[in-house]
Amino acid sequence: MASRRRPATAITVLTCGAALLAGPFGTGAAAAAGRDGGEGDLAGKTARQINDTALHALASAHSLRIRTYATADPGRIDLTLDRAGNCTGTISKGSYGRVDLVKRGKNVWMRPNTAYWKTQVPGKEGDAAARQFYGRYLHGTTSDSFLRSLATACDLTAFQKSAAAPTAPPAPGHPVPHLTKGKPTVQEGTRVLPVIKKTDGVVQTLYVTISGKHYPRKLTAEANHQTGTVLLSNYNKPVPTKTPPAKKTVNISVLENLVQGAQGAEAV
Repeated sequence: MASRRRPATAITVLTCGAALLAGPFGTGAAAAAGRDGGEGDLAGKTARQINDTALHALASAHSLRIRTYATADPGRIDLTLDRAGNCTGTISKGSYGRVDLVKRGKNVWMRPNTAYWKTQVPGKEGDAAARQFYGRYLHGTTSDSFLRSLATACDLTAFQKSAAAPTAPPAPGHPVPHLTKGKPTVQEGTRVLPVIKKTDGVVQTLYVTISGKHYPRKLTAEANHQTGTVLLSNYNKPVPTKTPPAKKTVNISVLENLVQGAQGAEAV
């Protein structure tokens, strides 16, 4: 169903973020460590060691906030999620609309904006739904196939496994990736040390917290004048437990019935 693929497309930004974390930094030789230069206890480590330490810290986190965006894609994700599968935040697909998402256990709430209603339910039905359900959440459980698909973005464990998974060796004829350390900088008020890889016209940079536990805070990938970014923060902070009140929710079947009705009208 075409109307259901758009939210899933936005969710793939999260998957791409996991692949970026795993792919660029899972293999490769390491540059030699230099003097401190504000690097703290990372000064005595190679770029490869710093990368491995950061991915181990990511894999051990019980919760975090992830934000993704790319210059070549209007999709955006901003979610706080934990290993239990709970999450809260937003998933956006530009002109196709945005949904606020809340998941607690098997219960899922999504609040579409006006653009979402109009693109998911074309024609006058979409306009009417945007007015009637403005500001209200659609509620159901992960037994609903649509909500289950949407809620895959809340799977922190899957993200961590993907990020920490070993990568395949380079293809024959391709050089082994070489990691180097950049100069310390600041990411949203936190001092970080970049770990950089350049290969095949792509520059990928992992920014690692210098003080305390060495978490990844930011990952960027640049190629062909386009940039993709994953921001990671709020490590081990609880996911908010507040859920939408019943008076502001309607059953997810409302959306499903509207979509089916709109498709039936188009087929006539």
